[in-house]
Amino acid sequence: MPAPTIGKLYDLVTGDEDARVCKDIPESACNDQPRNFFAYLVSNVFGKIADELASARLTLPWLLGALGAPAAFVGFLVPIREAGVLLPQLVVAAYVRRMPLRKPVWILGSLLTAGAFALMAFTALNLTGATAGWALIGLLTVYSLARGLCSVSAKDVLGKTVSKSRRGALMGYSAAFAGVATLLLGIYLEYFRGEHGTTTLFFALLLAGAGLWLVATAVFALIREQPGATEGGGNALTVALQSLGVLRTDRQFRAFVGVRILLLSVALAPPFYVLLAQQRTDDGAAGLGLLIIASGIAASVSSPIWGRLGDRSSRSVMALAAALNGLLGIGVFAVLVLLPDSLHGGLTWAALFMLVAICHSGVRLGRKVYLVDMATSEKRATYVAVSNTVIGVAMLAGGLAGVLGDWLGSAAVIAILGVVSLAAAWGARGLREVSEPG
Repeated sequence: MPAPTIGKLYDLVTGDEDARVCKDIPESACNDQPRNFFAYLVSNVFGKIADELASARLTLPWLLGALGAPAAFVGFLVPIREAGVLLPQLVVAAYVRRMPLRKPVWILGSLLTAGAFALMAFTALNLTGATAGWALIGLLTVYSLARGLCSVSAKDVLGKTVSKSRRGALMGYSAAFAGVATLLLGIYLEYFRGEHGTTTLFFALLLAGAGLWLVATAVFALIREQPGATEGGGNALTVALQSLGVLRTDRQFRAFVGVRILLLSVALAPPFYVLLAQQRTDDGAAGLGLLIIASGIAASVSSPIWGRLGDRSSRSVMALAAALNGLLGIGVFAVLVLLPDSLHGGLTWAALFMLVAICHSGVRLGRKVYLVDMATSEKRATYVAVSNTVIGVAMLAGGLAGVLGDWLGSAAVIAILGVVSLAAAWGARGLREVSEPG
């Protein structure tokens, strides 16, 4: 596509018209902003679609069951997926800071991710039982570590190539497009029938995911990134320990991390809705398709709205999404206690799952935009790595919610997480405003 056409499309999408916004990015990057905006957008869309094909929340548990793997493996999926992305990032950030260009780090991570997907596809077609379980857990670990490379570098590249007040829109559009694709995937799975060919289906899905990551890599390589600061690129472990000190010295960042820990209540809620859906419906395997459809609708409908709101006030997006999640969780618990015979049927729980997915989408987008807007170019990699590492540890501790689920039941856990979500909303409202609407 010729550059003038990209520029016109960029102005149409962002509403810049004749006054293109260039805030908080190098002056030399301003002319490349339309190209970089769409390269980041397209690569992000393909990556998000691929990630849905190997979702630790929905897809991989179904695959393990289809392969006859012991149920114990399912419990490791979400912790490994989340902690594997977050925990190693302090060390990774130290190496990233040594590099004037951070794009190659993302490309390396995406290629490793594609490789993990391809080997998962091989596993789906050729292994069964515990052997398949160990193989998928190992490959999920590689996949999560590779996504960690992408995560710590992507925000830095975004902060250097796309202006403030445009990042939320970019993230919103990418999530929306990926949500539409997820919706189509759910429709396909909902109408997929038959015992035969199940492993072949998963083989095709995972192999398609590998291909999507290769396409995402090629598109991301088109981004024109200007060299940035390289301070702080000393010994990886030393720099990592020094980086943790930012929690003590930076009051604003410390407050954000505290709120983000409370916001984990929103991320931890969806699996318990899935458990309740399994207990209170008779849809069987068709329920997977319904939940994926609900997830796709949630992302495609809500993400552009969250994105626009995030450019106006990312802290308000976090607060609103957390408050809605809290009220929803407490409301579901109250209904189940007062009317125990209510809330039956796959469509009912798909609708509830869609609502909680909308809340999760808002929290994810709001805290990402807030972190990027809060940080300067020199501190951004450190902020991302430290906050993600702290959250990785907290996520492992959040696994205790499963113990509470066995003790009190899923509905009670949803209510408890709802109360914590309301506390997160209160904390988010107290954060300093960092957004600069264009």
